[in-house]
Amino acid sequence: MNSPLPHDDLTLDAIRTCLEGVIPGTIATAAEDGTPNVSQLSQVHYVDPGHIALSYQFFNKTRANILANPDAQLEVIDPSTGAQYRLRLAYLRTETDGPLFESMKAKLSGIASHVGMAEVFRLRGADLFRVVAIEAVAGGRPLPAPVRPRSLLSAVRRACEGLRGAADLSDLLDRAIAALRDLFGVEHALILLPDAASGRLFTVAALGYEASSRGSGIGWEVAPGDGVIGMAARERVPIRITHMTTDVAYSMAMREGTAAGLLREIPFPGLDRPHSQLAVPILAHNPAHQGACGERGELAGVLFVESPQEMRFTYDDEDALATLAAQLGALMRGLPPAHGAEAEEAPAPVAGAPAIGDPITVRHYACDDSVFLDHDYLIKGVAGAILWKLVRDHTTLGRTDFTNRELRLAPDIPLPDLAENLEARLILLQRRLADRRGPLRIEKTGRGRFRLLVEKPLRLEEMS
Repeated sequence: MNSPLPHDDLTLDAIRTCLEGVIPGTIATAAEDGTPNVSQLSQVHYVDPGHIALSYQFFNKTRANILANPDAQLEVIDPSTGAQYRLRLAYLRTETDGPLFESMKAKLSGIASHVGMAEVFRLRGADLFRVVAIEAVAGGRPLPAPVRPRSLLSAVRRACEGLRGAADLSDLLDRAIAALRDLFGVEHALILLPDAASGRLFTVAALGYEASSRGSGIGWEVAPGDGVIGMAARERVPIRITHMTTDVAYSMAMREGTAAGLLREIPFPGLDRPHSQLAVPILAHNPAHQGACGERGELAGVLFVESPQEMRFTYDDEDALATLAAQLGALMRGLPPAHGAEAEEAPAPVAGAPAIGDPITVRHYACDDSVFLDHDYLIKGVAGAILWKLVRDHTTLGRTDFTNRELRLAPDIPLPDLAENLEARLILLQRRLADRRGPLRIEKTGRGRFRLLVEKPLRLEEMS
C-alpha cells in the first residue's frame, strides 16, 4: 500500500488539507456502458501518500459504477487557499475489517454516538483507491497559504523531552498537560485512565474547564463507545472531528428520518459547543500481553483535546499528538511499580491543626461506594471506598497518616485482582478534593505514604 505517487512535485501529502471535509469533494464515475455520474462526498479519508478511502454506508450509483469500472476522478478544494486539484483514482478493493476500516468506523461512530445514532450509522466497508495522478486545476488565483503559529515537530520533540524524568504518574500527567498548553497551544484538554472494574474511563488531568458549570473536569467519566473519547478507547484509533457542527447536524438530520429519531442525544464531558475534537488512545505495549492485545497495545488511557474553533486540529496535529500519546504510553508503562517501594508501616502521626467549626457530613452509599460531602456529590467507586475508609479511621482512631500498602490490602476496598491501578484512584481522589477546596485534602508525605488533612469535624452517615 506504500507505493509512492508517480509525481515529483504534487503529492497527496502536499494537499492533505483538501481532505479535511470542510468543502465536499466531487467524484466522477462511469457506468459499464459509459454513462457518467457525478456526486459529492462529505468525507475523503487520507490513508497514506499513495491512497485514499471512501466510506461505504449505502449502495448508491457511485458505488455501482466503481464496481463495474474502477477508474474515477475526484476534485477537491483547499479550504484555506481555494486551490483546486483533480485526482485520478483506481478502485482497488473494499475492506471490511482491519485498521483502515476500524479507523473510519470509529470516526463515523464517534460522530453518530453524539446523537444516539451509533447503532444506526454503520460502516459497511472502506473503499480503497490508489491515487494514480494529481494535477492542479487551472484558473483562479488561490489565496496565500496561512502561516502556522508553531512548529509541531519542534513541539513534539520538546514535549517528549519534558516528559522524561517524571517522578511518578501524577507528575507525568502534569507534565503532559503543561506540554499541551505551552507547546501545542491547546486550551482544553483531558487525560482519562481506564477503570478495569467498571470498564469506564475517568479524568485524572484536565486543562481549561475551570469556568465550566460541570466542574474542572477531574472525575468526569466516559463509557467505552460513547462519543469520540469512548470510540477512540474502544477501537484504539485516533478520532478527529474538524467541524463538529456540520458533522453532528448531518447525523441529526439523518436521525430525523429514521426510527432512531426518538433516541436520546447523549451529553458528553467537555465544552458545551465544541467545533473541533481529537481523541488519541494512549497505548502501552506489554510483551507479556502481546497475544491478547495484538500489535496495537494495551489501553492505558485517552488523550483528548477540543476547541470552539473549527478546523483547530488538522492531520498534522493528529500525527503530533499521536506521537506524544505513544511516548506517554511508553513512559507510563516504564514507571516503577507503585507498590515496589511502598512503606509497610504508617509513619508516626504528626499533630495537625485541630478541626474546628461546624461539622461537615460525609455520607456514604454502599451500593456504589458514592460519597457526598453534605449534600454535594464528590466521588464514587473505588476512590469513594478509599475516602470512606480514610474518614472512618480518622474519626474512630484519630489517624491522619496512611500508606498505599494498607489500602491495597484492605478488605473493604474493592480493588480488582488485575490492573488495580490504586495510584490512579488516589490521584483522582486527591484532585477531586483539591478541586472542591473544602475541609478535606490529601497530601503526599513520601513514596507510598500520604496524609489526610481535616479542617472541620466530620459527621459520618452510612446509607443503605
